Amino acid sequence: MATKKDVEKLLQSFIERGLPGCSLHVVQRGKTLFEGYFGVTDLSTGKKVDENSVFRLASMSKIPLYTVLMMLYEQGKFLMTEPIGDYLPEWKSSTKYVWKEDGTCDVVPTLRPLIIKDALTMKCELPYCNFDGPTDDVVMKGMQECMRPLWEKGHYTLQEHLAAMSRAPLACEPGERWMYGFSSEIAAGLIEVICDMPINEVFRKMLYEPLGMTSTDAIYFGDIQSRMVRLYAKDSNGALVPGPTFFDKKHLPGAENEAGWGRVFTTGRDFSRLMQMLACGGEFEGRHFMSRKTIDLLRTNTLGGTFDDSYNGGYGYGYGFRTLVDKNAANANGSLGAFGWTGGFGTWCEADPEEGLSIVYMHNLMPNDEAYYHPRVRAVSYGLVGK
Repeated sequence: MATKKDVEKLLQSFIERGLPGCSLHVVQRGKTLFEGYFGVTDLSTGKKVDENSVFRLASMSKIPLYTVLMMLYEQGKFLMTEPIGDYLPEWKSSTKYVWKEDGTCDVVPTLRPLIIKDALTMKCELPYCNFDGPTDDVVMKGMQECMRPLWEKGHYTLQEHLAAMSRAPLACEPGERWMYGFSSEIAAGLIEVICDMPINEVFRKMLYEPLGMTSTDAIYFGDIQSRMVRLYAKDSNGALVPGPTFFDKKHLPGAENEAGWGRVFTTGRDFSRLMQMLACGGEFEGRHFMSRKTIDLLRTNTLGGTFDDSYNGGYGYGYGFRTLVDKNAANANGSLGAFGWTGGFGTWCEADPEEGLSIVYMHNLMPNDEAYYHPRVRAVSYGLVGK
């Protein structure tokens, strides 16, 4: 069985390896098994990472996104089989690419409309489109054409983003294959329409405030900006240099900084509260947020198999979350059905309902070197679990 000292040695070795700073929270049924902070938030000042350090979540912001959507589902606000176009009219119809033997393609209507389940299971068949550079990818070119007017405008709302992308041909028939990307923007748009309020306000009302996540949001408030850890990148020689600042623009107040769905920032302690709720059957500190049965659906594999890459191997994909279905293929000591996600800057989390265990690890680095750090964090965190 791993000890706290074993965890401390591992995380300190991350810093010695060159990671600027990190934090880890491991909680089981309300009892903290480990809470630790290592390294610095800023190499130039030497300020230490601590419980107040704020990290960028990047794609791990999908955890609150799909949690809220599943909460609305169990309230009867929608059915998984309903067309997305019933809520977002621009999506009532769609087209797709059909490739021919000579390598060219046609654009034809899809056989069925996108449904809400497609958005939850990442099967809306559109990847992310975040750049306007040259590409040979036909799907990306079509998306760029739709986005170009918004990029030229310089800022745009989530609903403007959705309207523009509704004109892009899909990569294939809806629901045909898992494709990471724009499904999450559609999911956020659905929440806005269902709740009749901006997505970030929904998050605050349904999750952040009732869970006591006092340092979590999308737009800077109070002293948050001064508590953000610096984002670092590696140069061509492997040395750490300050990362690009444009990622943080969407955290600044003002419509001129909007670009679709805003990013989320948080602390390790804050996010651990959300993950504990998910690990403990939808309850946290005496408050009921969602049903255990809904969480069981949320972590049900929808792939028909598992990912086959080395990082996600052994995991399937549920309703917005990666879910463990093959411990041998994953080389993981966690429980079957444990679920979570990763953020592109180095954050990682997992909730394990069998053990009532939540793990929240954070660093901010580009590239994030996830394949080295995250499996080690997972292994040592589960090593803390006793009888």
